[in-house]
Amino acid sequence: MSLTINQVSKVYGKKVALNQLSLELEDGKIYGLIGRNGAGKTTLLSIASAQNAATDGEVLLDGKRVWENEEALKDICFSREIATTATDSRNTSKVCEYLRIASILYPNWNAELADELITEFGLDRKMRMNKLSKGMQSMVTIIVALASGARFTFLDEPVTGLDVVAREYFYKVLLDEYAKGERTFVISTHIIEEAANVFEEVIFIHEGKALLKEETDSLLERTVHISGKEEDVDAVCDGKKVHHVEKLGRSKAVTVLLNPGEEPDTKGRDVDIRPLSLQDVFVALCGKEESYE
Repeated sequence: MSLTINQVSKVYGKKVALNQLSLELEDGKIYGLIGRNGAGKTTLLSIASAQNAATDGEVLLDGKRVWENEEALKDICFSREIATTATDSRNTSKVCEYLRIASILYPNWNAELADELITEFGLDRKMRMNKLSKGMQSMVTIIVALASGARFTFLDEPVTGLDVVAREYFYKVLLDEYAKGERTFVISTHIIEEAANVFEEVIFIHEGKALLKEETDSLLERTVHISGKEEDVDAVCDGKKVHHVEKLGRSKAVTVLLNPGEEPDTKGRDVDIRPLSLQDVFVALCGKEESYE
């Protein structure tokens, strides 16, 4: 099973949130969806789960459009931030009622897992949704996502407001569910370093477009930080795509995205080469710093 996002655009007035974005999400993977504020991450997930209509393009689940397709939507769950200030009757319902409604929506609902998560998180089933703290709201969205059993499960900033113990528990259960096979998770987060180890692949969204989609290990292996005297750095980087240029006097530092299997030729050049973290790679590729060919 695969989810295909085909040339999707979304326009709000004069604001282009998504610009002909295309992606293929495969079965049985954990994707990290990473982008700056306003890059289009939440809009993308809402359209992919048919919670929002695209201005143009389409989303297909095994070749069938997901928009207004009740059968397809049983396999897609987007558990997003709970807008407790909205005039929605669900916001005044109790936690247990909110989860009961979720259990009806998703035919593969795992009641045992939901109960386990409620206990581990220490949630009060009788509390009303609009009385929950930010961290407790995140707990509820996590429970819906993980217990839904949906083949494609999207989470938007799932650990917001959670303490370190709760976050570690979330990642553990996420990996347990992933290990069972067939489920695909897409996690949008700004806490990149903490989550990097669970991402099998990463998707960088920049200004409404998919900048890259790649296996995390492969991306980190071919992205390096090169520093040294300007003339040496320029010689080593000649012909390569360079990002995040920093200069100090005669010294220069850059980030280089190499081709798979490529090694920079440093012969006769005094430069320092070091690997980068996923967060550093994202900043280099999606930041506003100067770049050049």
